[in-house]
Amino acid sequence: MSHENDTWKQNIQIPAKDLRPQTEDVTATKGNEFEDYFLKRELLMGIFEAGFERPSPIQEEAIPIALTGRDILARAKNGTGKTAAFVIPTLEKINNKKNKVQALLLVPTRELALQTSQVCKNLGKHLGLNVMVTTGGTTLKDDIMRLGEAVHIVVGTPGRILDLAGKGIADFSEAHTFVMDEADKLLSPEFAPLIDQLLAYFPKDRQIMLFSATFPMIVKTFKEKYLTKPYEINLMEELTLRGVTQYYAYVEEKQKVHCLNTLFSKLQINQSIIFCNSTNRVELLAKKITELGYSCFYSHARMLQSHRNRVFHDFRNGVCRNLVCSDLLTRGIDIQAVNVVINFDFPKNAETYLHRIGRSGRYGHFGLAINLITYEDRFNLYKIERELGTEIKPIPAVIDKKLYVAPNALDDAQVQQPNRDAAMATQQRQRQQQESDQQQQQQQYQQRRYDNNGRGYHHRGGRGRGGGGRGGGRQYNGRPQNQNQQQQQQQQQQQQQQHGKSRTMPLM
Repeated sequence: MSHENDTWKQNIQIPAKDLRPQTEDVTATKGNEFEDYFLKRELLMGIFEAGFERPSPIQEEAIPIALTGRDILARAKNGTGKTAAFVIPTLEKINNKKNKVQALLLVPTRELALQTSQVCKNLGKHLGLNVMVTTGGTTLKDDIMRLGEAVHIVVGTPGRILDLAGKGIADFSEAHTFVMDEADKLLSPEFAPLIDQLLAYFPKDRQIMLFSATFPMIVKTFKEKYLTKPYEINLMEELTLRGVTQYYAYVEEKQKVHCLNTLFSKLQINQSIIFCNSTNRVELLAKKITELGYSCFYSHARMLQSHRNRVFHDFRNGVCRNLVCSDLLTRGIDIQAVNVVINFDFPKNAETYLHRIGRSGRYGHFGLAINLITYEDRFNLYKIERELGTEIKPIPAVIDKKLYVAPNALDDAQVQQPNRDAAMATQQRQRQQQESDQQQQQQQYQQRRYDNNGRGYHHRGGRGRGGGGRGGGRQYNGRPQNQNQQQQQQQQQQQQQQHGKSRTMPLM
């Protein structure tokens, strides 16, 4: 490349180089450069400004094949650059002068959809493309308005995408790129029927790319049905990330919170994600952590999407150090600052365990995975070790900080200290958000349940009285209610939903 062609590099703003050591998960490359793929200069600018230096192994394998338009079946570890491996060739092939949807990136969760769309926007910010993200948490009206303008790439979850296609709101007739991230989840019984229906809206000469860390038998069935001579990539000589050190602590259930408090006082945690096996236990544990004086957010599937989005955004931006969550955030979520993952509740299967611990040690860096094991978990521990071909060691009295702390941070090694004022402020913030969510839920509830146009309310096979009148009053179960009764009933229902089960599951 001539000197004249290199001058553009002097005008881009490259972030500070990440000096943390990396494992062979991302460094065992063939020595290729991004320029070797003859990408558009504007795309290269976005790649370098996002902090990418050289392609990772999965990117080296996938990008040149994807650019040819061939179907791909790619298996690689979590946190090794899979997202960029399909986003870069997708962006390269988009024609920004053609105001049609040209690519669909399908993901299983709303959080992953937001993250993937942001990667598209960051890498393609100089290309003049429009990226739209749509999930079950967004309103159909907003999607209609956005699709009325030029949209080149759509990122979303299967249910909402199928809804848009089925109603003729989104036109995928010119979308020749169909990507499925976390394909094993998307082809599970929950989503597989939706995928079958969705593919009918795409051109027959589409390119299908599947990316995942695990490929069960259902993926083979899908491959034989829909993919044409796919190029298969398998970078899974071992399943777990090499940079993640795994330990277990054998405890009784009533000792778990005390053990967690000890870990907080001993470890140098930059950010941590703590997993529970149920939404009730997520909220209970977050409350306990706050009472201990540590800042803590929580997230689970029963929260409103807008609230989940804010929690995810704030945690990613370092507003809070600890996040308690269900398996909602196990797949694909990339938060570079997380160096410790704690399984407060041990998972039941190897696949969930693999995705959980993959939240630390991202992109070849180092991290810790600590599992709190009870007597009932011992067989699952053995089974997961055997299935993943990995070793989960007993936790030592002292953990070497070099296993999970960046070298430039070792000299300033500090554990997080309890700060009750900060913790209570965090708790107050979440409580206010929860109250806001409740008010929003009440409004939605009233909108759905009541009708002010005289039609009454149909419920349990009955028809509200006064259905034939003009502007009849609000009806519930066919009986008029005053506003105070309605509010009391709604509050009781919400309190039962939030706290009804928690009383039977105390955290000691």
